[in-house]
Amino acid sequence: MPKRDKPDREKNRFSARAVRYARVGANVGRVAARYGGRRLFGGEPNRAGEASALSSALGHLKGPLMKVAQLMATIPDLLPPEYAAELQKLQSEAPPMGWAFVKRRMNAELGPDWQQKFASFEHHPAAAASLGQVHRARSLDGAMLACKLQYADMQSAVEADLQQLQWLLAIRRRLDSAIDTTEIGKEIGERMREELDYRREAKHVALYRTMLDGVDIVRVPRAWPELSTGRLLTLDWLDGTRMLAHRNDPLAVRNLLATAMFTAWWFPFSRFGVIHGDPHLGNYTIFEKNGKPAGINLLDYGCIRIFAPKFVRGVVDLYHGLLRGDDGLVVHAYETWGFRRLSRELIETLNIWARFIYAPLLDDRVRTIADGVAPSEYGRREAFRVHQALKQKGPVTVPREFVFMDRAAIGLGSVFLHLRAELNFYRLFNEAIEHFSMDRVAKRQKSAMSAAGLLDGH
Repeated sequence: MPKRDKPDREKNRFSARAVRYARVGANVGRVAARYGGRRLFGGEPNRAGEASALSSALGHLKGPLMKVAQLMATIPDLLPPEYAAELQKLQSEAPPMGWAFVKRRMNAELGPDWQQKFASFEHHPAAAASLGQVHRARSLDGAMLACKLQYADMQSAVEADLQQLQWLLAIRRRLDSAIDTTEIGKEIGERMREELDYRREAKHVALYRTMLDGVDIVRVPRAWPELSTGRLLTLDWLDGTRMLAHRNDPLAVRNLLATAMFTAWWFPFSRFGVIHGDPHLGNYTIFEKNGKPAGINLLDYGCIRIFAPKFVRGVVDLYHGLLRGDDGLVVHAYETWGFRRLSRELIETLNIWARFIYAPLLDDRVRTIADGVAPSEYGRREAFRVHQALKQKGPVTVPREFVFMDRAAIGLGSVFLHLRAELNFYRLFNEAIEHFSMDRVAKRQKSAMSAAGLLDGH
């Protein structure tokens, strides 16, 4: 009798999730309506109260909307600080689904004999997140595996949650029109839909294995196509410890890990036009050699952004423009990225943020990323200045391609802050862009994408 109850309990659990999605939609709508009502009748804004209400509306729901909310909280100045602070409080891990759920999902992906395709498969997940959960397994030839299994009905849930995203962005536009978030919403939606396609993610893994081939301080797993589908991704299991477990290691170790992170991010971008767009600390672990930390494991490849080579040129041009004081090159870089209607005042405003992002790369000396600024204050002053200027001179429409580039750069900087690394970022960056040309990036990108199967129409 208890065995027959398990599927019913699982079914009820999915029903509860569906009801919760509906409730979240209604609650988010009420937050927007509350704000709109005050605007209509001349009431004073209460951002702290609205932010708290929005956080309560989301609660501990673990699904696409949670991922979107956390993503929005990491993009500087996308949300008012009260909203960002509340959303950052939301937990990043979901309660795992039970074994009955896992068996049904694995049966749907690999067939009724799926357990015979593994030497072992752990019942309890090693990790659970917003879109799926990871189980440790062993292949028939003894290799350790990581099996990422997507939750059921995620495609419909993502579409429903992206609709709710429009409510969130509408709230932001009503609160403050300094930044037009239209293109931001489109970019987030496209990346979220890509994350559901585990076949594409397997190709992203192959792409990174090609791009980082021969880089000893960064490890990329292999995908196992015979044990993968569109909603099940099986990769090598990479043993490692959490990044934050090493924040008090000797400086030499912390510098090594920071250099590995810099290489894993800037090398693919500067040479292939590709970035890892999800800088969450949980996406990296530290591997050891001879009992000592030796580099990083890259674990998740759902949010990968592939840019046109001209976008990479814009990044390099802006760097050289700021370095040389070449205003014409700076403007050309912004135009290359897709910024339009650039007045002198708007360019000066964009330069505030650009100089903040590029500051460590422009400074030819060993330094920390923040260079004496308290981590809690890092970037806050610049973000405030940009926001105040845009309220007067804006609004500005942020180009789609810029969204994840900026977010990933901030995320990378946060890792350096946590590690308190002391490096010559100028030299690291100039090594990354040495001999840069758009033609080289285009050729390398085409070759790597072809090898990974990303040029076959999918």
